[in-house]
Amino acid sequence: MCLVFISCSESDDYVPLVAEENEELSGGNATSFIFSPDAFGFSVDGLSLDEQITFGVGNSLFNQNWVTAPASTTARDGLGPFFNARSCSGCHFKDGRGRPPAFEGELAHGLLLRLTLPGTNVNGGTVPDPIYGGQFQDNSILSIGKEGTLRVTYEAVSTTYPDGSTVELQKPIYKMVDLNYGAMNAAVQVSPRVANQMIGLGLLDAIPESIVLSYADENDADGDGISGRANYVYDVETANLKLGRFGWKANQPTVKQQVAAAFSGDLGITSSLFPEENCNPELDCDTIANGGSPEIPDENLDKVAFYSSTLSVPARRDFDNEEVLEGKALFNSINCTGCHVATYETGVSSIDALSNQMIRPYTDLLLHDMGDGLGDNAPEFKATGNEWRTPPLWGIGLIETVNDHTNLLHDGRARNIEEAILWHGGEAEEIKDRFMALDNIEREQIIRFIGTL
Repeated sequence: MCLVFISCSESDDYVPLVAEENEELSGGNATSFIFSPDAFGFSVDGLSLDEQITFGVGNSLFNQNWVTAPASTTARDGLGPFFNARSCSGCHFKDGRGRPPAFEGELAHGLLLRLTLPGTNVNGGTVPDPIYGGQFQDNSILSIGKEGTLRVTYEAVSTTYPDGSTVELQKPIYKMVDLNYGAMNAAVQVSPRVANQMIGLGLLDAIPESIVLSYADENDADGDGISGRANYVYDVETANLKLGRFGWKANQPTVKQQVAAAFSGDLGITSSLFPEENCNPELDCDTIANGGSPEIPDENLDKVAFYSSTLSVPARRDFDNEEVLEGKALFNSINCTGCHVATYETGVSSIDALSNQMIRPYTDLLLHDMGDGLGDNAPEFKATGNEWRTPPLWGIGLIETVNDHTNLLHDGRARNIEEAILWHGGEAEEIKDRFMALDNIEREQIIRFIGTL
């Protein structure tokens, strides 16, 4: 008789990882379960009938093309005279993420260049170029020549893992050519910015300031190499400095001001917050027709801000998959959560549906030095040229579905999640090194986890 003895192996002691309760609800009750190409465009649940109407009107204003004044419709005229897009959705297509030009000659789809000079203005903010203003605009109304043409080329940068495998990154080089209004100031600081997805902005606004500040560690008191700090920026409506939450350098304090600044800089549409025409001093600006003063009234600006605040966050996919959970554990173990803080509870919001929600945005909303490789040499309020706000990771895995690309980082240089990680430097250098030291299977698990967010 043959006896077979089966001993207990180490695998018998393995305890499967399990998802947290409600982990799939990235936006709490403000979570959507539609994963189509329109995944970023749905309102949060719980809006009143009046709020649903406001959302719908804001959606229309967000998507409509503005036209040159004078026009038969006064509700949407006043475009320009210089602009980057004709509509909000021209940069945030389907409420999603922009990208750099795919080839030379293609107009940018949500990439723009901020222009500043050394120093600060009376409010502590940036000083624009005296001719080309605070933003390079490669479009203009028919009667006026555009400011010039944006040209983006790339330099290959090779990165080698400890296991010998290599990844070729691309470093962008920006040129403004065919300038129609003279040479650019020799001291100009150029900061490329790509339009981010619009989801969850109202939820981020509802995180109590004290909670955001609790993650700040400007002098790295805990010695983990991470020293996130808050940006304090000028709030136009209150005429005071306020915690910055929005924009790549946390340079806007509220959703409304973010929206108004985009109307001004991207479309050339004036508002009560930014009433100055986006015009070049080389022109006789008084002779150029506008769409009124302001060109978007407060009532409509508020509706676009409400719409922008109440876009829901898509739920996690495959959140309970074992490989994904392994990636999550590795993500935590190498301390990616030192900046990409997973969970918050919102406080009381003026929009009831956003109040007291457990959310999972994976950001601390703070500034971090990301190293010279990502630096733009363009300070903004308290943000240095190397500092960037930690971007929320929610929705990152649906960008390709919505926008048909996977470009990441503030200028879209990273073509996928792996490249974005490999560009991390400065405070994130050690964490990037930990990622690189993992074996290929573990790295893929982290990337797969991030892709479910």
